Amino acid sequence: MKKKLLSVVLASAMLTGTLAGCGSGGSSSAPADNGGSAETGTETAAADTAGDTAGDTAGADAQADAGKVINIYSFNDELRTRITAVYSAIENTSEDGTVSTLNDGTEIHWIINPNQDGVYQDKLDEALMNQASAADDDKVDLFAAEIDYIVKYTDADVDAAMPLSDLGINPDTDLADQYAFTKTVASDQNGVQRASTWQACPGVLVYRRDIAKDVWGTDDPVEIGKKTADWATMKTTAEELKAKGYYTFSCYADTFRTYGNNIASPWVESGSTTIKVDQKILDWVTDSKEWMDAGYFDPTVSGQWNAEWFTAMSSSAKVFAYLFPAWGIDTQVKPNWDGEAGGWAVTNAPLSYNWGGTYLLAATGTDNPGHVKDIIMALTGDKDNLTKVAKEYTEFTNAQSVMDAAASSDEFKSDFLNQNPYGYFADSLASIKMAPLSSYDQGCVELIQNAFGDYLKGQIDFDTAKANFETAIKERYPEITEIQWP
Repeated sequence: MKKKLLSVVLASAMLTGTLAGCGSGGSSSAPADNGGSAETGTETAAADTAGDTAGDTAGADAQADAGKVINIYSFNDELRTRITAVYSAIENTSEDGTVSTLNDGTEIHWIINPNQDGVYQDKLDEALMNQASAADDDKVDLFAAEIDYIVKYTDADVDAAMPLSDLGINPDTDLADQYAFTKTVASDQNGVQRASTWQACPGVLVYRRDIAKDVWGTDDPVEIGKKTADWATMKTTAEELKAKGYYTFSCYADTFRTYGNNIASPWVESGSTTIKVDQKILDWVTDSKEWMDAGYFDPTVSGQWNAEWFTAMSSSAKVFAYLFPAWGIDTQVKPNWDGEAGGWAVTNAPLSYNWGGTYLLAATGTDNPGHVKDIIMALTGDKDNLTKVAKEYTEFTNAQSVMDAAASSDEFKSDFLNQNPYGYFADSLASIKMAPLSSYDQGCVELIQNAFGDYLKGQIDFDTAKANFETAIKERYPEITEIQWP
């Protein structure tokens, strides 16, 4: 997978005889002290005049020779929503959400393709392949990557994303308040940070207050947390819920991330073509089969991101809880809840885990480095903006000082949850051990659940599920030569 993108980017670069850090002028670049840029030509003027304050439009005004279209690639509407909430240079956005206009006349074109089945990556890779020869207003300027595949794009050899220092961002000073693990994830194999995120994504258990009261006579997060302390305790809790006619979770996929994000080694080691299935993944299969047979999952829900799954979040459903980080509460639970505000709450999950995180990367060859710098800093480096995002969207944002204050502040109470959830987010984050990443994580995570989902539903046997995964993963990634099972 890395080799495929590497060949694409190298082929594209050869068309102009230049590599990373170069814009439409083709000049070379190198990091400079104090966050400054060593670029020359019109791009340097754009980046240098952008200023150190996120959202400062002076740099944009000075970019007389910069492209007038900023192409931002993403896999859902979340990034557009967050950027438009904090980037003050945006004056308006079209009704269909595809174009935003800045106060200097520059347009942001939002190019969104779904993550599922690798569609987003395929479209992005195609655009990156044409980056060097594309007209200025067709170039990729900024793109999003999830933690499941970010290493593919931060790789120094691939050079699809610019080092932040080439934009004039000094990660040590400008992004000093970010959580260390997010900076590590955003860095290449040489420790150079090439991406930045506004999110840290510790997971919690999100539960229905009315169901808790019906079963245990209380909806207090501390008391409910005693019943979700670990997986052994959860089984007793699941029996109590079942006795009252409720399901603990909507489906087997809901629990996957607590296992999959605690694996000991990457799915694919760097430079290898062998997929190694971690024991934690088979533990998820075994435990899910037990829970499925015991009736702890809603049998009408066949997986995530479908109509049945969303319906199970409604007031008429019998599902007690979901396992989500902060973004899941805002983008999934809240839109699908048709009851009164305060109907849900959060408490500790049976196992600490991290799920997701959307990272922003400046595409090598962007003709709008000043604007790109401003956007990245506005969303991921400005404490006031990160505070705003936390308050308005109940996001656990990537600013340690903000989140430390939020854990004990009434200002961060969520009306939707009728509580301040940040103490639970912080507790989860403190005990998370980030699973090692590979470029193949998205495909492995999707296809292992698809293959064993059929087994868990009783449609195929265990060995057939294994064989189906091997076939599907090799179809997705033809370069894979072997699958090793624990």
